[in-house]
Formats: sequence, C-alpha cells, structure tokens
Amino acid sequence: MRPAHRRDPYLLLLPTLATLGVFFLYPLGRALYQSFFAWDLLTPPRFVGTDNYRELAASGELVAVFLRTLAYSAVVVSLSVVLGIALALALNRRGLVYAFVRGAVFSAYVVSWVAVALLWTWILDGENGVVAAGFRALGLRSPAWLSDPTWAPIALALVTVWKVAGYAMVIFLAGLQDIPRPVLEAAALDGAGPWRRFWHVTWPLLRPTAAFVGTTSLILSFQAFDVVRVMTQGGPVRSTTVFVYAIYEQVFLNLRVGKASALTVVFFLLLIGLTGLQLWAWRLSARRGAQA
Repeated sequence: MRPAHRRDPYLLLLPTLATLGVFFLYPLGRALYQSFFAWDLLTPPRFVGTDNYRELAASGELVAVFLRTLAYSAVVVSLSVVLGIALALALNRRGLVYAFVRGAVFSAYVVSWVAVALLWTWILDGENGVVAAGFRALGLRSPAWLSDPTWAPIALALVTVWKVAGYAMVIFLAGLQDIPRPVLEAAALDGAGPWRRFWHVTWPLLRPTAAFVGTTSLILSFQAFDVVRVMTQGGPVRSTTVFVYAIYEQVFLNLRVGKASALTVVFFLLLIGLTGLQLWAWRLSARRGAQA
C-alpha cells in the first residue's frame, strides 16, 4: 500500500467537484453571460448590456416576484420547522404503531411533486373536492382555494408544508435521539416539567438541527415550480408566480432568454443572501441562548 499523499483528499473530491462544475457552475456562468443579451431563441443574440436588469427593476416585476416568493417561503419554513418538531416529539417512541405513523408521514416526502399537486388539486377543487364537500356538509361555503388570489398562495404553501413535514420530522428525530438521556433525566429530577425540559434543555440542543431544517426548507421553497405549474399556473392574477415559475414563463412562454437569465442571476444572489442571513440569525440566537 502506497503512503498517503497530500493531494489524495482532492482526488477523492474530484468527482463531486466535476459534477458541481458541469451541472452548477457552468450553467450559472452561462446564465450570467446570457443576461447581457436579448435572445428569442429564433434570431441571433443581441448584446444589450444591463438592459435586462434595468427592465426588471423598472417594471416592478422583480420586487413583486421576490415578495411573493418570500411570503410563500416564510410560511413554508416556519410551519415545517414547527410541525417537524411537534411530530418528532410525538413520535419519538418505540413500537410498531409509532414506526408505522412515522413511515406514513415521511412517505409524502418521497412522492413526486406532480403526484402531490394532482392529488391536492382534486382535494381542493371548489365544486367536487373533498374539502368543498366537507364545508357543504357543515352548511358552510368553501373558499375558492385555487381561484382566489388571497387563498391560492396559502393553499400552495400548505400543500408544500404537508409534503416536506415528513423530512423535517426525520431530521428532528435524529436530533432528539442524539440528546443525552442523562441530561433530560437530571432536569426531570430537578423538578422541571415537560414544557420546561423542552424549552431549557431540548430546544437549545436542537437549535443546530433547526437551523439545518430551516435552511434546507428555505432553499426548497424558493425552488418551487412543479406544484405551481400543476395547480395554478402562476395565477390567479399572478398571485402564485414565484421566482422559478417566473423564469419558466420568460423562457418558454415569452421567449426572452436574456431576461430569464437575469432573473436567474438575481434569484441565485437573493437565495445566497437569505441563506446567509438565516444562518447568522440562528447562530446569534444560539449564542444568546448559551449566554443566558
């Protein structure tokens, strides 16, 4: 066996780095390059400098899409973290019943987005859906979940939470099982009730796990496309046109590759900024908790 060499770790990383370069860095660089051109996929590209960025800023479209996506992401991240913790605490027990429920909850996460969107389109149908039938049985009128500009974004966010809650639950279960039991037992012997044990022992130790779940949920929610494409197509009145769907519209419906590329670059920068801000906020919260 030959002795280890200093370049061996880099050789082991080479396949991953090559994959990132081909499927991430090159497309991102290509999008940055194309954002300075006007191209309709039919005629030769025409250099326009920063006109695509100026047009996005002047039209107000960029701000509107960002605010819609941010509101959608805020609901998805907050509810997925809360629901994930609640499910993990409730199902962190031995037994076949708890194992079955954990598997049932997680199964929604592994189902394709298209299947989930089709299922919930039928459930939320204003005339023949299960939810509408339930409202009629109670003598109430069901909201127009997918055709009302107020309810459609909420419906999409709740469908997303339903799908990703199982993922959050599994991550929090791993975090709970990593907490030393003597610490919880010592808190119980000191007279701490369930709520105080959770708030002063469990939650501080789960903060890194919550930061991971929050960050990954933020990235996932900003990448929402399938659920929008199948359930609302960006409507009604563009109330569910989030970032990735707006990029899709510019390329495949408007044939404006340059503008779509500009949106892609801005989307990437905003996502990096929001992720960094979220991680900084979690670290600051953890530091204050440790000092307290």
